[in-house]
Amino acid sequence: MGRPLWFVELLRKLFPSRFFLAKTTKVPLLGALLDHALFEGDDLMYLPRTGRIEIHQPIESHGDYVIPKQVVDHFIEKATVHWVMNTCICRQASDCKDYPIDLGCLFLGEAALGINPELGHRVTKEEAFEHAQRCREAGLVHLIGRNKLDTIWLGVEPSIKLLTICNCCPCCCLWRVLPHVSDQISSKITRMPGVTVEVNDRCNGCGSCVDGICFVDAIHLVDGRAQMSDACRGCGRCVDVCPEGAIVIKIEDAETVERAIAHITSLVDIS
Repeated sequence: MGRPLWFVELLRKLFPSRFFLAKTTKVPLLGALLDHALFEGDDLMYLPRTGRIEIHQPIESHGDYVIPKQVVDHFIEKATVHWVMNTCICRQASDCKDYPIDLGCLFLGEAALGINPELGHRVTKEEAFEHAQRCREAGLVHLIGRNKLDTIWLGVEPSIKLLTICNCCPCCCLWRVLPHVSDQISSKITRMPGVTVEVNDRCNGCGSCVDGICFVDAIHLVDGRAQMSDACRGCGRCVDVCPEGAIVIKIEDAETVERAIAHITSLVDIS
């Protein structure tokens, strides 16, 4: 049956305190205990926003790689259970005005059947495809992988039978806490392997990419030019807002998507 509604409502009320709670993970011993209790086994990656993506290694013909769709569609096709949440708990708790609250997480795998039916509903494969597409069209970014927090707040198990596909906005996403959590926890939420975000010579230092765009504060103006830090998770929002086309997403080669799929497959069993 999963968690009762009163428990979920309590989480919503506590959500504004997430930044304070995140900082406690840097306290010796307490941080280790929180890591074990809430984040053990986590392995999540952000997928870059849909659009044209450059490939480092030249090949005869690669076309336009729409990475989020390829990765997410693979797992929707493979899964036997598809579950869509009625709302995004992060945006609902933050009373989000910029992105749709009704576009909640997509969960795949047998463990999703244990979610409280008042929080979401099982959907067909075709409906799952449509939900993911609506999320991309709304400007949301996919976060995919194994997430212990979801099994805890939803009250489902086993975690190996639940694949999380969050649809994140830059303003309300839980993982805006990344700059505040311990390095041990932060390292579990990564960019897609093989993806880089680079600033080229077109940058004129306008600052369009700086304020309120990067949810992990990974981009700053240095000597009149945008500069990316190692904190970048490769979501690509800065690429979208740059008026000069000075920020680009690149992938190592045409096999990047296949490697990402193989890694996620090793984390969960949703067939």
